[in-house]
Formats: sequence, C-alpha cells, structure tokens
Amino acid sequence: MVDYISDFLNNINSLEVNMTNSLFRLVLSMLLGGAVGAERKRKGQIAGIRTFTLISMGACLAMLLSIYVPQVYLGLKNGDPGRIAAQVITGIGFIGGGAMIHMKGAVRGLTTAAGIWMTAIIGMAVGIGMYLISIGATALILLTLVAFEHYEKKRRLGQESKVIGMTVSGILEDMEAYRKVFRENGVHLSTFYIEYDYERNLTEVNFVVLAHAYTDLLPLLRSIGHVGETRKLTLSSQIDI
Repeated sequence: MVDYISDFLNNINSLEVNMTNSLFRLVLSMLLGGAVGAERKRKGQIAGIRTFTLISMGACLAMLLSIYVPQVYLGLKNGDPGRIAAQVITGIGFIGGGAMIHMKGAVRGLTTAAGIWMTAIIGMAVGIGMYLISIGATALILLTLVAFEHYEKKRRLGQESKVIGMTVSGILEDMEAYRKVFRENGVHLSTFYIEYDYERNLTEVNFVVLAHAYTDLLPLLRSIGHVGETRKLTLSSQIDI
C-alpha cells in the first residue's frame, strides 16, 4: 500500500507526461474550474459550472500537449513546449469577449470574462504540475468574488445608472418637487427626458439617476409616486432604454 501511494505521488509529480499525472491533472483542473464556475452561476451569469470546467480542462490539456510533443518527438525543430500553451492565452480572449454584453455604452460581464481568463491560466498551471499554486489561486479567486462583493455591499461602493420612468396626469412644467425627492433620498439626478401628451393630458418623464450599486430604490419610488397624480412608475437600468 505504501509503495502504491509512493508510486502514485512520483507519477503525478513527474516532469514527463504519463497516463497517471495526465488524468490527475485533468480531474484537478475540472474541480478548480468548477469551483469558480459555481460562484459565477450563483450570480446568475451565463457562463457557469460547465463553461468554467471545460475552459480549465481545455487549458490543462493544451499544457499537457505542449509538454508531450517535444517529449515524444524530441528531434523535431518545432518541438517548442511553449507554443501550444501560448495560443491558449490568445484564444481564451474570444470566449471572454463572448461573456461580455455591450449595449449603449455600458459593458457588463467584465468580472466573468476576467474569471474565464484566470481559470484558463489555472488550468495551464495544473497541466504543468503546479498543484499547490493552482489551488491557492483558485482560493484567491473565490475570495475576490465572494468576500470583496460582501465588502462592496457593506461599504456601498460603486454607482450605477438607473432610469425611472414616470407617467403623471396633467402637463408637468415644474420639476423642483421631484428634484427635492431625489436630494432627500441621496440619489443624484443626472438628467431627465420629458414628453407631453396634450391629447390625453399626460406627461411622461424618464429620470436618469446615479445611485449606489446596492441602494434600495423602492422608498424613492414611493416618494415620487406621492408627489403628483402618478399613473405609472417603472425602474430599469440605463442599457434597457
């Protein structure tokens, strides 16, 4: 039993690619990639466990191939162990770009794209046999994604643009009452767009506001609804308009 464990450890730590360390590295990269993917899926991102797992395993396999080719075909001039692995860094950018959404000047999914890139590097590190560093890097990624998110919420860091749509009865000409509501609720009014409907005697307004990312805007909506004869209120992100 001791000899078997010793042989196993020697195989997985061998500088040469063999069946034992290849399977071990693929499984380890699968687990590490899946851990990061689970956190992203928890946040409702499109790229989840399966995506991150496949990316990590693919990068690991590319690294194994980079080592295996010059190991077996030593006499070939093109036996560069870094050539295949180098293409992973470039190629993973296309997948990361697909995880981002760009609409009307706003970019979403940057964190997921960065996580995809980092997970690919972790897969490569596993493929070359840097086990402890790979596990440590995965732990740091999870710390960054989970603990720092909690810190941002607690400190209310970061701001987001929101659009509050409103329909009121009558032709609204004085906006000072609404400006006062925004000031009292600590929300910055960037600008607003107004449309008069004289036939139905209605005014439609879109307020573009800047608020802390984790601010509860429901009290603000209630206050706005009490200012005038409000017929309709909507809240959306700026990229939705």
